[in-house]
Amino acid sequence: QVQLVESGGGLVQGGGSLRLSCAASGIINSIGAMGWYRQAPGKQRELVATIASGGGTNYADAVKGRFTISRDNDKSTVYLQMMSMKPGETGVYFCRANVNSGWGKYDYWGEGTQVTVPS
Repeated sequence: QVQLVESGGGLVQGGGSLRLSCAASGIINSIGAMGWYRQAPGKQRELVATIASGGGTNYADAVKGRFTISRDNDKSTVYLQMMSMKPGETGVYFCRANVNSGWGKYDYWGEGTQVTVPS
């Protein structure tokens, strides 16, 4: 089994910064792409940023230049540094990772961490 646990969510004022972390644990041979997704109230989950095992990154247009995704492969952890946050970025932030556990490669999701940016 593989577990992803997010942390770092909370309340941040508009224009402020927050750093999310997501640690993978369990039976892990290797981790491929990792990413962060956001689900705002009443909306579908959407991509925020992804990072490949080699470090290549991809961002939603709305967060380019303000958010930075990074990973520490030794710690099986992915981070999301969010700056200049906006009220519309309130939501539950989920971590996703493509993990090879020896019996195959599967996508795993964390349970999410709430981020609130008051309007």
